[in-house]
Amino acid sequence: MMITAKLLLHCPDKPGILADVTDFITVNKGNIVYLDQYVDRVENIFFMRIEWELECFLIPREKIEDYFRTLYAQKYEMDFQLYFSDVKPRMAIFVSKMSHCLFDMLARYTAGEWNVEIPLIVSNHPDLQHVAERFGIPFHLFPITKETKEEQERKELELLKKHRITFIVLARYMQVLSERIIDAYPDKIINIHHSFLPAFVGARPYHAAFERGVKIIGATSHYVTTELDAGPIIEQDVVRITHKDAIEDLINKGKDLEKIVLSRAVQKHIERKILAYKNKTVIFS
Repeated sequence: MMITAKLLLHCPDKPGILADVTDFITVNKGNIVYLDQYVDRVENIFFMRIEWELECFLIPREKIEDYFRTLYAQKYEMDFQLYFSDVKPRMAIFVSKMSHCLFDMLARYTAGEWNVEIPLIVSNHPDLQHVAERFGIPFHLFPITKETKEEQERKELELLKKHRITFIVLARYMQVLSERIIDAYPDKIINIHHSFLPAFVGARPYHAAFERGVKIIGATSHYVTTELDAGPIIEQDVVRITHKDAIEDLINKGKDLEKIVLSRAVQKHIERKILAYKNKTVIFS
């Protein structure tokens, strides 16, 4: 497999950015295999994702970031991230008691669909330990109460740092994360929820939706911010409902949708195809 570099960037839109970035790669003998760019006309912000092969690239990979920052990032006031295809992201999964999203992700991981490492699963309940054991992934239990939350999250952060975790997926983790964890992983914590918010809040959203006779239910995956369920949206989808669907049908259709939407979001993150800006995302094809 050819090793590539992936560069994601955004900056104020000016003439010459695209030409300078592509020139930086081609002059140094890099073969570009992917290029996508977008200009937000309202904010006047330029977004770009570019990927190139490193085999004949003249700049050593450990110096590419410094070269690019000195030559172009400072000139254009860029924010940028550089990744390499042979360095796998390291994902931690947080769960509570519901298993549908966890099973779906671990099946994809085991089947080799995702270029990712999953060193651990974290939970505030013991219910899903058997799932982790079935897939051979270490399971770490951190029971959380109002009194123990701060100390337990401190231990969780130590564990994440020890295992060099680069992003977190909340697979129906029924705890609100504190600012400490969110600040440690900005735009690197992915959550999934039913799209009834804020219309159908509470513990029984599908029952409330059934009572209203909804015709569509949905699911939303987003990055976690300190404002509850209001972070940048990554992926959404819906499924139609009819009068023939019982509450159990709504719940099952909702679970299926949650699995699909969460996995799509995780895959985009693993592939380095998401740029978060303010409270929105640019999702590259």
